[in-house]
Amino acid sequence: MKYYAYYPGCSSEATAAGLGHSAMAITKTLDMELIELEDWNCCGSTPYGSLDGVESLAVVVRNLALGEKTGLDLVTPCNSCFVTLSNAQLRLKAHRELMNQVNEALAIANLEYHGNVKIRLLTEVLINDITPQTIASKVKHPLNGLKIAPYYGCQEARPSFGFDDPEFPQALDDLVTSLGADAVPYPLKNHCCGGALSISEEDLALELMHRLLSNAMKSGAQCIATACPLCQTNLDAYQSRVNSKFRTSYHIPILFITQLMGVAFGLSKDELGLKTNIVPTERVLARYI
Repeated sequence: MKYYAYYPGCSSEATAAGLGHSAMAITKTLDMELIELEDWNCCGSTPYGSLDGVESLAVVVRNLALGEKTGLDLVTPCNSCFVTLSNAQLRLKAHRELMNQVNEALAIANLEYHGNVKIRLLTEVLINDITPQTIASKVKHPLNGLKIAPYYGCQEARPSFGFDDPEFPQALDDLVTSLGADAVPYPLKNHCCGGALSISEEDLALELMHRLLSNAMKSGAQCIATACPLCQTNLDAYQSRVNSKFRTSYHIPILFITQLMGVAFGLSKDELGLKTNIVPTERVLARYI
């Protein structure tokens, strides 16, 4: 059994509940345990840092301090949380005075951070600790014949602290094929979905989503697999808006890679949070569940 401290992040308990449900569900099959941090708080994502540098760092580092106390690697399923947590650690290690300021704030909560926790993305743990070979050995219902476009988005393979090639990432492709499915060639696999621009610059975000959906269709994909909660929400929730704006008729399910893993492991729809997906998944998954 492999043990990890677990930082779920806000999205996996709200807009991306399917990620949270499926991430926890597959651990039993994979002989790993994600031990949720007690009393964790929102990481603030990237916008908070532009408002108050030290305050936003203290909010992020509180989670790192909680993780450090466990003595375990700190794992998150969320790409944005991973970037925020990792960036905070890099800044503190580079600026000792900043570390002192943050620890002064943390002292009020009887916490202190020394910069020693190892921050990891769940996808990376699945690739490097569990391995695609082990995952393949756990498959009960191979996803044979299912054509999947692996979509990484901007943050999974960031060059600063990502674990994959930023230009030609392969981790999701390897996980897809370990399930018996076909990872179709997807040239836009690491292009931006628009992120939070769907709120402030909707037309621009819809254009980016349109490109991604169109490219997936042209590649012959029946669904898109991602690990990023914001990417999944954008492509899933805004797909009807894309159809309205561009007079298209996309009905492409946007699934978390952990949901697809759970399907291949023989887990139920409820366990994997498939009912939280907006574009129906039954059409492409019926033969495997």
